[in-house]
Amino acid sequence: MKLKNKTLILGTVLFSAVFSSFSQENKTVEPLVTDRPDATEASSTVGKGVLQFETGALYESFEDNNVKSEDFTYNTMLVRYGILDNLEFRLGWNFIEGQTTVNGNKLDDITSGLSTLLLGLKVDIAEENGAMPEIALIGHVFPVFSASTDYRPETTAVDFRLSLSHTLSEKSSLGYNIGAQWGNDSSEAAAIYTIAYGYSLSDKFGFYAELYGDLPEDSSANHYWDAGFTYLASNDLQFDIYGGTSITEGQDLLLGLGLSYRIRKAD
Repeated sequence: MKLKNKTLILGTVLFSAVFSSFSQENKTVEPLVTDRPDATEASSTVGKGVLQFETGALYESFEDNNVKSEDFTYNTMLVRYGILDNLEFRLGWNFIEGQTTVNGNKLDDITSGLSTLLLGLKVDIAEENGAMPEIALIGHVFPVFSASTDYRPETTAVDFRLSLSHTLSEKSSLGYNIGAQWGNDSSEAAAIYTIAYGYSLSDKFGFYAELYGDLPEDSSANHYWDAGFTYLASNDLQFDIYGGTSITEGQDLLLGLGLSYRIRKAD
């Protein structure tokens, strides 16, 4: 692992420790619900006046015909703010560094910079009621001008999805998303899907396993899986670690870790 990666991880731990020291546990408040670390977005909003930060770092590798591409994402920040009890504003950005290796030789042209900003909204549609799942609608736009030169696409991307979830038991739940996306240098639409199973190992530790992917109109489908663990340090602070790979050709390895922190409005 590069020195920069080690520095990032150390900084993340120190950052979380500082915030943890200011966190006040309130037994009457439900634990935060996050949109990370899985690809499945939660089917609930954060609540009016609540500010929630979800960030982390990840490593991805892709290899084809002796050409290996590695991406180090040093920041996967998502900021969620509750405008109303059932409506939240979403702002996200990633800082990425890419490295290419050909026949074991690393090339000098390292790419780095911000990917396109994520701007979006999530709105609650329905609460869970028996066989009826909890449902939320999420929409995002990714404006071209917001990206660094190395990661600037030709077209503005947009996506939307329905996020649904079922409580299976006191310890387990099932979440899934269905939707579509356009952009990222392609004018064709792609259907997107996710399905994630979550299980509470204890009051603090959780486990999840997930399948997700996209199905472009005129290209081959892409399917992936990942799994990971979460640790609830307090009702307002959660850590996570996860890994995965692709089922179809593409991603060889995905590794990541992160944290989520909630700032609740004063009572």
